[in-house]
Amino acid sequence: MSRRVLPVLLATIIGLIDSASPAQSLPETRLWSNRGDAASAMVAGIHRFADRELAASVLRRQTHWNRDLSSPEAYSRSVAPNRERFLQRIGAVGPRVAPVELSFVSTPDSPAKVAEDANVSIYAVRWTVYPGVEAEGLLLEPKGPIKANVVAMPDCAITPEQFAGIAPGLPRMAQKARNFASDGCRVLVPTLIDRSDEFSGNPKVRMTNLPHREWIYRQAYETGRHIIGYEVDEVRAAVDWFTMPGHPKLPVGVAGAGEGGLIALYAAAADPRIDEALVESYFEPRESVWAEPIYRNVWGLLEEFGDAEIASLIAPRTLVIENAPADSQGNPLAPVVPGPPPARNGRADAASGRIRELKREAVARETERWNALTGSLAMNQARSIFGKSQDSSKGEASGSFTDARPHFDPRARMKRLVNQLSEYTQALIRTSELRRSAYWEKADTSSPERYSQSIEPYRRAFHEELIGAIPKATEPLEARTIQLFDEPKWTGYAVELPVWPDVVASGILLLPKDLKPGERRPVVVCQHGLEGRPEDVVDPKIKSVYNAFGAQLADRGYIVYAPQNPYIGKEEFRLLQRKLNPLKQALFSVIVGQHERTLEWLSALPQVDPQRIAFYGLSYGGKTAMRVPAILTQYCLSICSGDFNEWVVKNTNLDRKYSYMFTLEYDMYEFGLAERFNYAEMAALIAPRPFQVERGHKDAVAPDEWIGYEFAKVKRLYDMLGLADRVDITYFNAGHQVEGKGTFAFLAKHLNWPDGR
Repeated sequence: MSRRVLPVLLATIIGLIDSASPAQSLPETRLWSNRGDAASAMVAGIHRFADRELAASVLRRQTHWNRDLSSPEAYSRSVAPNRERFLQRIGAVGPRVAPVELSFVSTPDSPAKVAEDANVSIYAVRWTVYPGVEAEGLLLEPKGPIKANVVAMPDCAITPEQFAGIAPGLPRMAQKARNFASDGCRVLVPTLIDRSDEFSGNPKVRMTNLPHREWIYRQAYETGRHIIGYEVDEVRAAVDWFTMPGHPKLPVGVAGAGEGGLIALYAAAADPRIDEALVESYFEPRESVWAEPIYRNVWGLLEEFGDAEIASLIAPRTLVIENAPADSQGNPLAPVVPGPPPARNGRADAASGRIRELKREAVARETERWNALTGSLAMNQARSIFGKSQDSSKGEASGSFTDARPHFDPRARMKRLVNQLSEYTQALIRTSELRRSAYWEKADTSSPERYSQSIEPYRRAFHEELIGAIPKATEPLEARTIQLFDEPKWTGYAVELPVWPDVVASGILLLPKDLKPGERRPVVVCQHGLEGRPEDVVDPKIKSVYNAFGAQLADRGYIVYAPQNPYIGKEEFRLLQRKLNPLKQALFSVIVGQHERTLEWLSALPQVDPQRIAFYGLSYGGKTAMRVPAILTQYCLSICSGDFNEWVVKNTNLDRKYSYMFTLEYDMYEFGLAERFNYAEMAALIAPRPFQVERGHKDAVAPDEWIGYEFAKVKRLYDMLGLADRVDITYFNAGHQVEGKGTFAFLAKHLNWPDGR
C-alpha cells in the first residue's frame, strides 16, 4: 500500500467511526436528534400558536364586557367603558378644534358652488379637525326641507365627486351621497386618504410604494394614533358642526362603503350622537385582519372588539349592514384590492395585504353574533334617514351634474390632506419627549433602592401595554440537547426548551472545559440580529459582523448561551407581528416568554451563577437588549450593540435616509411608544443594573448624533443615582458590528470575571 493511500484510508476509517458514535446530550436532558432547521420550525410553531389565539379571541372578548340589556339607557351606560377603550385602541384621542369652522373652498376660477340641479346644491368645503388639519370634501344641501344630517363616505378609491354624481365612475345606484341629498338629507362627504402612493416619500430621500394610508399609519402608530382614528375624528368634527348651538336639531347619520364603511362603523361606535349608521361592503369576522392591508392593523383590537362587538357599541341606535350593489354587468361594486401599488422605479417596501371580496355567509355569521350580543336592542332595519335613499332616481336628480370648476384636480386635494396629517403627526413626534418626561415624573431618583421600587409600575406598563404580555410558560421544563461543537476550550450544545403549545425556545450553550466540580460561573447571553442564527455568534469558523463574540467570550472562560430569536424568515416572521398585534401582543411578547423560560433553565444548571447572567446583543439583538432586560430583571446587565438610537425618530423621520419610513421594516413600529418609552426610558427600566452601548462611528443604522443625544439622558440618570460607573458608551471606528473591546472589559468588571482568568 502506498504512503499516499494510507493516510486517506485512516481518515476514512476515523470518519466512519465518528459518524457511528452516538450523539451526545447534556446530562439530565433528552437527546435532540431531529434538530433540522430549528429556526424555521420555531417560526412555524409560533404561527400555529398565533392562529389558535386569534380563533380563541372571539370567546375571550366577552370577559371585557358587562352588558346590561334591561333598558336602552342601562345598556348605553354599561358599554361606556368599552367605548372609551375603543377610542384609545383606534387612536382617536387627540383634542379636536372647537368650535368647528366649516368654510367654502373657492378660487377666482373655481366657485364654491360646484354643481346644482332642481333639488340639490353642492359645495366644495373644508372643516377643522385638529390644529393644522382640515377635512375636505363636498357639502350637499337639499333645496327643500332638511330631514337629517349625514356624513357619507365612499371607499377611499372613490372621490367625493364620484359619490355625489359630479364625476364619472359610479353607477347611479352607488352615488349614495347624491341619493341621500335627493331624499332630503344634508350630506357632508369627506375625502378619505386613498391607497395610491403618489405622495408617499420624500423626493430628497426616497419615494416609496407605501399606500398613502400606510404612509400615515406608520407615523401615527408610533404616537398612539392611527389613520382610522384620524378619519373617525373627521366624522366626529362634522357631527360637532351639525350639532353646534343655533343649528336645527336633526337626526344624525353616517354611511360608508368599503374603507368608508369601516370609518362609518367605527365612527358610529365612537360617537353616541350619531343616531343611525349604514355600513356597506365592510362587516365580517375579523380574525384574518393580519392578511388585510396593514393600515387596518389596530393594536389589541381583537382582544375586545370584532366587528360584532363594535356594532354592539352602536346599539340601541340603528345600524344597517348591506352588501355592495352590482354594476350593469352584475359585478359587485365592493372594493377588491390585490395588494399595495406595484414596486417600480425604486419605489418599494410597502407591507403586504389585500382586500378580498366579501362572502355573504361570513357577513351573515358576524351579523348573527352582533344580534346575539345585543338581543332585542340590535336594530338592523333602516328608519327615516336611509329608508328610501338606496334606489333613489327620481325627477331631475337622475340626470348628470356638471362640475363648475374647469381645472379642479382631486390629486392636489389628496396631496394637501396627506401632507397635513403627516405634519400633524410629525408635530406630535417632535413634542413627544415632553410627554414622556411628564409621564416619568413619579420615578424617584433619590436613591437606587427607591428608584427600583418606583419604576415597577412603568415596567408593568411597558410589558403589558407597549410590548404585550403573554402568561408564563405552560409546558413542562424538559430540555432537549445535542452536542454541536468540541473546541479546545469549550463544548457547545444545541438546546430546545418548550414554552407554550407549539412554541419553543432554542439556542446554543457553550460550556468551558475548565469548569471545576461545584463551580458556578457567569453567563453571557449573546444575541444575533435580523435573519441570524446562534451559529453566527458562536461558530469561530463563521466570519461575519458578529466576530464570533460568543466563542471569544467562551474562550475567556464565560458560560455562553446564544438564543435563536424568531425574527428570521423575512415575511414569515413579519406576518407573526401582524397576527399578534390585534391580540395586544407582538413578536417581543413571544421573545420575552422565550427568554424567561431560558433564564429559568440556565439558572437551574449546576455550572451557572444565576445572579450573574448578562445580555449582549447586536442589531436586532440590540433591539432585544433594550426590551427583554427592561422586563426581565434577572438579567444583571445589558449591552446594546449597533441598535441604541433616538428610536422614535428612527421609526418616523421623513427627512433622513436612516428612517424606517423608507424601508420594509414595518415590524419595527410599536403602538404609542413615543408617548411613554424611547430608548432612554427603556434604559431607565434596566437601571440601576449596569448598561452599556457599543457603537461604531460608521454604523449606517443612524448618525452618532442621534445615539449621543439619547444616551446623554441615560448617563444623566445613572449620575443622579450615584451610579456613574455602571453606565458606559464605547465607540469604535468601524461599522455595524461587534468590536468586543470596551464591552468585554465592561463584562469583566461587572460580572467579576477579570479578563484572562
